[in-house]
Amino acid sequence: MFAVHFFENKNQLLCQLLKNVPNEGEALTIKGRTGKIASVKNIDEKNIHVQVIFEAVKKAKPVLDNSKKKKR
Repeated sequence: MFAVHFFENKNQLLCQLLKNVPNEGEALTIKGRTGKIASVKNIDEKNIHVQVIFEAVKKAKPVLDNSKKKKR
């Protein structure tokens, strides 16, 4: 069992106990966000730090609701 710490830049996103260590380039989903593993660093026998790069979030433009406007 390994304690795997997932980081985005310097922010820790998640810490999990895993039986298998993730590989570089592997796709994963954390908190509903999809991304890829950039690097895997072994700190000691049981602790592993994983750098994750997430895909950019596409922001949708709000739709104007004209039903609430007064009609003249």
